[in-house]
Amino acid sequence: MRHADKCDRFLAAVSSAPQIMGILNVTPDSFSDGGTHASADAAIEHGLTMQSEGAAIVDIGAESTRPGAEKVSPEDELARLDPILGPLCSSLEIAVSIDTYKAPVAHRAAELGVSVINDIWGLQGDPDMAGVVADTGCALVAMHNRDSKDPDIDIMSDIMRFFETTLKIARKAGVPEGRIILDPGFGFGKTYEQNYTVLARFAELVQLGRPVLAGLSRKSMIGLALDVDTDQRLIGTVSANMLCLSGGARVLRVHDVAPHREAIKIFNEMEAAR
Repeated sequence: MRHADKCDRFLAAVSSAPQIMGILNVTPDSFSDGGTHASADAAIEHGLTMQSEGAAIVDIGAESTRPGAEKVSPEDELARLDPILGPLCSSLEIAVSIDTYKAPVAHRAAELGVSVINDIWGLQGDPDMAGVVADTGCALVAMHNRDSKDPDIDIMSDIMRFFETTLKIARKAGVPEGRIILDPGFGFGKTYEQNYTVLARFAELVQLGRPVLAGLSRKSMIGLALDVDTDQRLIGTVSANMLCLSGGARVLRVHDVAPHREAIKIFNEMEAAR
């Protein structure tokens, strides 16, 4: 199947029911699984496992975006990705997305078979990113972000303004709005309390008319609430993601695919009974 067809199938699936995006980090320092899947063989094996467990897309990242993580140059990021992306995209029957905010990395990843660009700065970090998305025909996951936390702002108003700017940039560049998914960015430039405000008011994000992704897997908002380490956050993650589904989330970005596949099945049964 062509990579573009995989992307179209993913977008069609998102429009009909909630879907799972499996996380594949090929970094040495990611907060949860750094170094675990850094080789091509390990990355492909994990991608195939997530596909078999029910992921509709695999999201690969070569730079940790956790707070305090060391910045990685585009050259170093590509050095990590180049040996992996082509074989991974060819091995999977599902779409692959690239988790990057750098236009050159996104462009090269598209050349190697990636069909979705997951930008943690929502087209507002690199001025060339919107053009790359448009020129490659990739779909876009646009995330809300902030340079720093500000406990005094209305975080939902900030997110809405940010996305209005993102969608304006996308339209100007020629990115079809029907190929855009929005992500409120749990854990990015938000206080602990603001993260839970976003969770509580998740349904408001759907008013923007685009599918919304929830990416809170194993994050500190879970760990702090439960006082548990990263590897003990599965139950909290599933619980929070079920709340996101109730708020209208269409994509769950997770480390643990199989438990979320089961959670989505229960959610779908509840929806069918309404």
